[in-house]
Amino acid sequence: MALQVNANLALKLVHDEALRPDAPSRHDPRAQLAAQFVPAGARVLDLGGGGGETLRDLVPFGCSYESADRLAHDKGSLIHDLTGAEFPTKAATECDLVVMLGVVERTADLEALFTHLRFCARDIVLSYRPTDLISGEARVAQGFANHLSYIDLITLFDRYGFRIEAMAPAGDTEMLMRLTPSSRVAPVLPCHVAVVSDSDAGNFGDRLGLSMINALLPGEAQVDHMTFRTLRGRMAAARHDYDLVVIGVGNAMFQPLLSDDIIHILARAKSAIGIFGTAYRELIPRAMIERVIDRLDLWYAPYEDDVRLYGRGRSNAVHLGDWLIEQFPLTEASLDLPLQIGADIGSELALDRAITSIQRHRKVHSARLHPLLCALTAAEYVAYSEEPSGQMPGIVSGKFRSMLVDVFGRTYPEQEFFMVDRDAVARYKARVHGNVASLRQQTAAMLRNVAVAG
Repeated sequence: MALQVNANLALKLVHDEALRPDAPSRHDPRAQLAAQFVPAGARVLDLGGGGGETLRDLVPFGCSYESADRLAHDKGSLIHDLTGAEFPTKAATECDLVVMLGVVERTADLEALFTHLRFCARDIVLSYRPTDLISGEARVAQGFANHLSYIDLITLFDRYGFRIEAMAPAGDTEMLMRLTPSSRVAPVLPCHVAVVSDSDAGNFGDRLGLSMINALLPGEAQVDHMTFRTLRGRMAAARHDYDLVVIGVGNAMFQPLLSDDIIHILARAKSAIGIFGTAYRELIPRAMIERVIDRLDLWYAPYEDDVRLYGRGRSNAVHLGDWLIEQFPLTEASLDLPLQIGADIGSELALDRAITSIQRHRKVHSARLHPLLCALTAAEYVAYSEEPSGQMPGIVSGKFRSMLVDVFGRTYPEQEFFMVDRDAVARYKARVHGNVASLRQQTAAMLRNVAVAG
């Protein structure tokens, strides 16, 4: 005798002859495959006993197993008719998973069987030998009571409210399938989206913005990512039309980024939104930025300053807030060592590690906007240094001032530490969270409208 660990991680005694290399396997390969479709902790009802003791031994840890051939119906006799009044409805509704190995092809009244199964509304693991794999005399010889192809099976499952969740071959002539009950859902319509950003800069804020936009778009969206600086070169390879064009990912627009190329990509849009602010405003040609905003269905501006300067009187201008604050949880810093963040912070750290590193410090000075926004969610004191323009002396970005007025209702002198009002930060974060939820809903509605119009 020897000790062996079974599939449930329990020790059991095994006869020595069963360990011999030439000993016949106790396990039905079909039951072994079926066990791979069973989640841990599931209550399993085997309606065919097709796996018998083998399947009971193979189900994962925490599962309970009951076989129909061990159950008795309310008259006290064993169940032998799965399509009539003897169907074990109570046991089937109390289980998590119904298993039917070798049952379906030997059931004459499939309509009655699936009527019971639809009422119980449980996941099903079943095997079947479709006529695509075995047909003619071979089916008759094995005593099959029905003869369904793959298409016939799918039609049967769909009629009774089941869809195929997973499928695998169980030999040359048999398939194993896992079905799950499902209400009828609208078909997924593919949509094509172009996102234009400053992501080639590779800085902290732009990388976070790409993460935000990818989470905003629906799962079925096929996305072309473009950058402001390479837009003209990508235009030839771009689609002739897009269901949605997104200009910006929360970054700031400034003079070198504004060009006719943005107008050209917007001309290919069935719908368009902008998620961007402005910087170095003294250098921005007003006519150019107004041309961009005019072509947007909605412009989501990070700061109230942007709306006042360029969105006043426009029905498509919305004050979103700086949505990147969604990436920074409110927490409390633990290190007294001051942190100095320079203007060259880039891609040297993974985003999660960079956020954690910034939020550890109680006192943070930053020459970049979004590292400072990150610090506001954890630090006690912060300071900033404005970003000067490389085009004209004396011109600064103005982004810090806009952000601080939005969060605290006022700005603070440059390069001087000030105490963070944590309540104000929490209120701001809550407002932005609600605005981002509305943005997600409006974007989904926009794509639905485009699909309907198409």
